[in-house]
Amino acid sequence: MADRLLGIYLNDQLAAAVLARELARRAQRENAATPLGDALQRVAKTMAEDVATFGQVVELLGLPRSRVKPLAAMAAERLGRLKRNGSRRGYSPLSRFVELDALALALDAKERLWANLRDLTDAGERLPYLDFDHLIERTRRQRAEIEAFRLASGHEALGRAVRPPSAPPPRGRPPARAPADRRSRQL
Repeated sequence: MADRLLGIYLNDQLAAAVLARELARRAQRENAATPLGDALQRVAKTMAEDVATFGQVVELLGLPRSRVKPLAAMAAERLGRLKRNGSRRGYSPLSRFVELDALALALDAKERLWANLRDLTDAGERLPYLDFDHLIERTRRQRAEIEAFRLASGHEALGRAVRPPSAPPPRGRPPARAPADRRSRQL
Protein backbone atom coordinates (compact mmCIF):
# COMPACT_ATOMS: atom_id res chain seq x y z
CA MET A 1 0.00 0.00 0.00
CA ALA A 2 2.76 2.48 0.97
CA ASP A 3 4.62 1.91 -2.32
CA ARG A 4 1.41 2.43 -4.31
CA LEU A 5 0.76 5.74 -2.56
CA LEU A 6 4.41 6.76 -2.87
CA GLY A 7 4.17 6.03 -6.60
CA ILE A 8 1.13 8.27 -6.97
CA TYR A 9 2.84 11.02 -4.96
CA LEU A 10 6.07 10.83 -6.96
CA ASN A 11 4.26 10.78 -10.30
CA ASP A 12 2.27 13.85 -9.25
CA GLN A 13 5.51 15.56 -8.20
CA LEU A 14 7.17 14.52 -11.46
CA ALA A 15 4.31 16.11 -13.41
CA ALA A 16 4.63 19.30 -11.34
CA ALA A 17 8.39 19.33 -12.01
CA VAL A 18 7.77 18.97 -15.76
CA LEU A 19 5.34 21.90 -15.64
CA ALA A 20 7.87 24.03 -13.71
CA ARG A 21 10.67 23.09 -16.13
CA GLU A 22 8.55 24.12 -19.10
CA LEU A 23 7.55 27.36 -17.38
CA ALA A 24 11.21 28.16 -16.61
CA ARG A 25 12.16 27.51 -20.24
CA ARG A 26 9.38 29.75 -21.52
CA ALA A 27 10.24 32.53 -19.06
CA GLN A 28 13.90 32.24 -20.07
CA ARG A 29 13.02 32.63 -23.76
CA GLU A 30 10.87 35.68 -22.99
CA ASN A 31 13.68 37.28 -20.99
CA ALA A 32 16.64 36.20 -23.14
CA ALA A 33 19.74 38.43 -23.21
CA THR A 34 18.94 39.93 -19.79
CA PRO A 35 20.30 39.14 -16.33
CA LEU A 36 16.93 37.52 -15.53
CA GLY A 37 17.15 35.42 -18.69
CA ASP A 38 20.63 34.26 -17.67
CA ALA A 39 19.39 33.30 -14.19
CA LEU A 40 16.38 31.50 -15.66
CA GLN A 41 18.63 29.61 -18.07
CA ARG A 42 20.60 28.25 -15.11
CA VAL A 43 17.43 27.44 -13.16
CA ALA A 44 15.79 25.76 -16.17
CA LYS A 45 18.90 23.63 -16.69
CA THR A 46 18.90 22.38 -13.10
CA MET A 47 15.12 21.88 -13.21
CA ALA A 48 15.59 19.64 -16.25
CA GLU A 49 18.22 17.68 -14.30
CA ASP A 50 15.76 17.35 -11.41
CA VAL A 51 13.05 16.01 -13.73
CA ALA A 52 15.51 13.34 -14.85
CA THR A 53 16.36 12.60 -11.21
CA PHE A 54 12.66 12.33 -10.31
CA GLY A 55 12.17 9.85 -13.13
CA GLN A 56 15.15 7.80 -12.01
CA VAL A 57 13.93 7.76 -8.40
CA VAL A 58 10.54 6.43 -9.51
CA GLU A 59 12.14 3.73 -11.64
CA LEU A 60 14.83 2.75 -9.10
CA LEU A 61 12.21 2.38 -6.40
CA GLY A 62 10.42 -0.04 -8.74
CA LEU A 63 7.32 2.15 -8.97
CA PRO A 64 5.22 2.49 -12.12
CA ARG A 65 5.89 5.70 -14.01
CA SER A 66 2.93 7.58 -15.43
CA ARG A 67 3.34 8.65 -19.05
CA VAL A 68 0.09 10.65 -19.00
CA LYS A 69 0.75 13.02 -16.08
CA PRO A 70 3.90 14.65 -17.52
CA LEU A 71 2.15 15.11 -20.87
CA ALA A 72 -0.85 16.65 -19.10
CA ALA A 73 1.53 18.98 -17.24
CA MET A 74 3.10 20.12 -20.51
CA ALA A 75 -0.35 20.75 -21.94
CA ALA A 76 -1.33 22.69 -18.80
CA GLU A 77 1.74 24.92 -19.15
CA ARG A 78 0.81 25.69 -22.75
CA LEU A 79 -2.79 26.41 -21.81
CA GLY A 80 -1.51 28.76 -19.12
CA ARG A 81 -0.15 30.97 -21.89
CA LEU A 82 -3.72 31.88 -22.79
CA LYS A 83 -4.22 33.62 -19.43
CA ARG A 84 -4.91 37.33 -19.68
CA ASN A 85 -1.89 39.38 -18.70
CA GLY A 86 -2.98 43.00 -19.09
CA SER A 87 -1.48 43.29 -22.55
CA ARG A 88 -3.38 42.79 -25.77
CA ARG A 89 -0.48 40.97 -27.35
CA GLY A 90 2.78 39.70 -26.06
CA TYR A 91 4.59 39.55 -22.79
CA SER A 92 3.70 41.96 -19.99
CA PRO A 93 5.20 42.80 -16.59
CA LEU A 94 2.38 40.76 -15.06
CA SER A 95 3.40 37.74 -17.17
CA ARG A 96 6.93 37.97 -15.81
CA PHE A 97 5.76 38.30 -12.20
CA VAL A 98 3.24 35.46 -12.41
CA GLU A 99 5.84 33.17 -13.97
CA LEU A 100 8.47 33.98 -11.35
CA ASP A 101 5.94 33.64 -8.55
CA ALA A 102 4.86 30.24 -9.88
CA LEU A 103 8.49 29.15 -10.19
CA ALA A 104 9.16 30.24 -6.60
CA LEU A 105 6.20 28.15 -5.43
CA ALA A 106 7.37 25.20 -7.51
CA LEU A 107 10.87 25.43 -6.03
CA ASP A 108 9.42 25.60 -2.51
CA ALA A 109 7.40 22.45 -3.28
CA LYS A 110 10.45 20.70 -4.73
CA GLU A 111 12.46 21.45 -1.58
CA ARG A 112 9.60 19.96 0.46
CA LEU A 113 9.53 16.88 -1.81
CA TRP A 114 13.23 16.13 -1.27
CA ALA A 115 12.79 16.59 2.49
CA ASN A 116 9.70 14.34 2.48
CA LEU A 117 11.57 11.61 0.64
CA ARG A 118 14.47 11.89 3.06
CA ASP A 119 12.41 12.14 6.27
CA LEU A 120 9.13 10.31 5.65
CA THR A 121 10.00 7.37 3.41
CA ASP A 122 12.59 4.64 3.18
CA ALA A 123 13.89 6.10 -0.10
CA GLY A 124 17.14 7.08 1.63
CA GLU A 125 17.72 3.47 2.63
CA ARG A 126 16.70 2.13 -0.77
CA LEU A 127 18.76 4.75 -2.63
CA PRO A 128 21.72 5.40 -0.31
CA TYR A 129 23.74 7.13 -3.04
CA LEU A 130 21.10 9.84 -3.50
CA ASP A 131 22.16 12.90 -1.49
CA PHE A 132 18.89 14.49 -0.43
CA ASP A 133 20.66 17.24 1.52
CA HIS A 134 22.52 18.26 -1.65
CA LEU A 135 19.26 18.29 -3.65
CA ILE A 136 17.59 20.43 -0.98
CA GLU A 137 20.49 22.89 -0.94
CA ARG A 138 20.54 23.08 -4.74
CA THR A 139 16.82 23.84 -4.75
CA ARG A 140 17.37 26.61 -2.18
CA ARG A 141 20.07 28.12 -4.41
CA GLN A 142 17.69 28.04 -7.40
CA ARG A 143 15.03 29.80 -5.33
CA ALA A 144 17.49 32.41 -4.08
CA GLU A 145 18.69 33.08 -7.62
CA ILE A 146 15.25 34.20 -8.80
CA GLU A 147 13.97 35.90 -5.63
CA ALA A 148 15.31 39.41 -6.28
CA PHE A 149 13.93 39.23 -9.83
CA ARG A 150 10.57 38.03 -8.50
CA LEU A 151 10.34 40.96 -6.09
CA ALA A 152 11.40 43.49 -8.73
CA SER A 153 8.92 42.13 -11.27
CA GLY A 154 6.17 42.20 -8.65
CA HIS A 155 6.97 45.83 -7.97
CA GLU A 156 6.88 46.61 -11.68
CA ALA A 157 3.65 44.69 -12.30
CA LEU A 158 1.74 45.61 -9.18
CA GLY A 159 3.09 49.12 -8.71
CA ARG A 160 3.93 49.09 -5.02
CA ALA A 161 7.36 49.63 -3.59
CA VAL A 162 8.87 46.55 -2.07
CA ARG A 163 10.13 47.20 1.45
CA PRO A 164 11.42 44.78 4.03
CA PRO A 165 8.84 43.55 6.54
CA SER A 166 10.71 45.30 9.37
CA ALA A 167 10.64 48.71 7.66
CA PRO A 168 8.15 51.22 9.07
CA PRO A 169 5.16 52.22 6.94
CA PRO A 170 5.54 55.36 4.81
CA ARG A 171 4.98 58.68 6.64
CA GLY A 172 1.46 59.93 6.92
CA ARG A 173 0.03 56.46 6.60
CA PRO A 174 -1.08 54.62 9.72
CA PRO A 175 -0.28 50.92 9.87
CA ALA A 176 -3.08 48.66 8.72
CA ARG A 177 -5.14 47.16 11.52
CA ALA A 178 -7.48 44.24 11.47
CA PRO A 179 -11.08 45.30 12.13
CA ALA A 180 -12.20 44.54 15.66
CA ASP A 181 -15.20 42.32 16.04
CA ARG A 182 -18.19 43.25 18.20
CA ARG A 183 -17.11 41.15 21.17
CA SER A 184 -13.77 42.92 21.50
CA ARG A 185 -15.49 46.32 21.34
CA GLN A 186 -17.76 45.37 24.25
CA LEU A 187 -14.83 44.61 26.56
